[in-house]
Amino acid sequence: MVKLKKALCKGYLALIIAFLYLPILMLIVLSFNNSRSRVTWGGFTLDWYVKLFSDSRILDALETTLALGFGSAAIATIIGTLGAVGIQAMKKRNYQVVMAVTNIPILNAEIVTGIALMLWFVRFMPLGFTSVLISHVTFNIPYVILSVMPKLRQLNLSVYEAARDLGANNSYAFVKIILPQIWSGILSGFFMALTMSMDDFVITYFTKGAGVNTLSTMIYGEIRKGIKPQMYALSTLIFVVIFVILLITNFLPDREKQQAEQSLRERKAY
Repeated sequence: MVKLKKALCKGYLALIIAFLYLPILMLIVLSFNNSRSRVTWGGFTLDWYVKLFSDSRILDALETTLALGFGSAAIATIIGTLGAVGIQAMKKRNYQVVMAVTNIPILNAEIVTGIALMLWFVRFMPLGFTSVLISHVTFNIPYVILSVMPKLRQLNLSVYEAARDLGANNSYAFVKIILPQIWSGILSGFFMALTMSMDDFVITYFTKGAGVNTLSTMIYGEIRKGIKPQMYALSTLIFVVIFVILLITNFLPDREKQQAEQSLRERKAY
C-alpha cells in the first residue's frame, strides 16, 4: 500500500512537470526545425538563430522589452523600498489603510488598470515609451513593497538605535544597518518587478504609442499572419539564459556554504 502511494505521488508529480515543460520542449524543438510547419519535421537547422540576429524588428522589440523591464524594475525598487520603510513606520490604522490601497493594483484586473492609465496619458501626455515606462513602474511598486515589508518586520531596531546613539545620522544608519538586513527582500522585489514587466501585455498594449513594440505586443500582432520561427529561437535563448541564472543562484550559495564550513573545520584542526 505504501509503495502504491509513493508510485501514485511520483506519477502525479511527473504529470505536473510534463504539463509545465512539454510546451517549452516543443518550442525548443521547433527552433531547430528546418520547416515552418509546426507538425512536420524538416530536418535540423540553425538558420532561425542566424536569421534572428539579422531581424531588426525582433531585436528592436527585445531591446525595448529589456529597457522597460530593467528600467521600471530599478525605479520601482527604489520607490517601493523607500515606501515600505515609510509604511512600516506608520501607526496601525494608517498602516492598514495604506496596505489595503497597495493591494488594489495587484487584485485589480489588468485591463482596468491599462484603460485607466491610457485615459490619463491621452489627457496629459502623448503615448510612447515614456508612458509605458511610467505604467510599468506604477504596477511594479506594490510588488516591491510586499517583498520588502516582511524583511522590515524582522528588523532588529536595537542595532539601528545603537548606531544613532553612537553619532550616526539617519542616512548613514539606514545604509549601514537597515539596508543590509532587508537586501534579500529588495532583490526579491526587483526580480519580481522585472518578471512582471517583461511578462506584461495588457497594460503595455493600451499605453504604448505608435512605433513602440515589446516582444509580447509584437507576437500578438503576428498571430493572425503566423509567428515567425525566429521567435522560437529567441524564446529558446531566453529560456536557456533564465535556466542558467537559476542554476547559478541555487548552487552558488551551497558551494560558498560548503567552502565556509571547510574553512572553519581547517581552522579548528589547527
